[in-house]
Amino acid sequence: MSRHGGTGQEHDAVPSSFARAIESIRSAQLRAEVQIEETPAPQRLSPYAVALQATVMLDPTSDDEAASGRFVLLYDPAGQEPWDGMFRIVSFAKGTVEMDIAGDPMLTEVAWSWLVEALYDHEAHFHAESGTVTRTSSQAFGAIGDRSPQGDVEIRASWTPDSDDIGAHIEA
Repeated sequence: MSRHGGTGQEHDAVPSSFARAIESIRSAQLRAEVQIEETPAPQRLSPYAVALQATVMLDPTSDDEAASGRFVLLYDPAGQEPWDGMFRIVSFAKGTVEMDIAGDPMLTEVAWSWLVEALYDHEAHFHAESGTVTRTSSQAFGAIGDRSPQGDVEIRASWTPDSDDIGAHIEA
């Protein structure tokens, strides 16, 4: 958890709303294949922040990674107009998909709907959402030409949670 001000000075006390948000994150119930760890948070976007790095394994007992991502919770007690609130969640997720799926022009719209539906399904109420979805396909050549073609989908999104109960957002 990063506690900082615009000048880089440390605050003595964490606001209770941010402390409740952190507690709800720590009590979130994640699927077994999701591995999560706290990482350094950005320091210039808000007075308070926490960042998490996630890896989704194909199988909880293997080292085969299916997806990875980053979840950042920003908090500014004064609020920020573009956020339309005091909190803002910024997320990034990237996962491998089959080549025929990577080539589907509807993948970007479908992937965005996956995010929004996951938030609704977990009752993670939000507003002011924005983001991008990128789909790529890669073919290796030369010395690495024996590698199989690979498809990826990447979602960069941000939204404003409607309360300090952030656990459902992490679960989604």
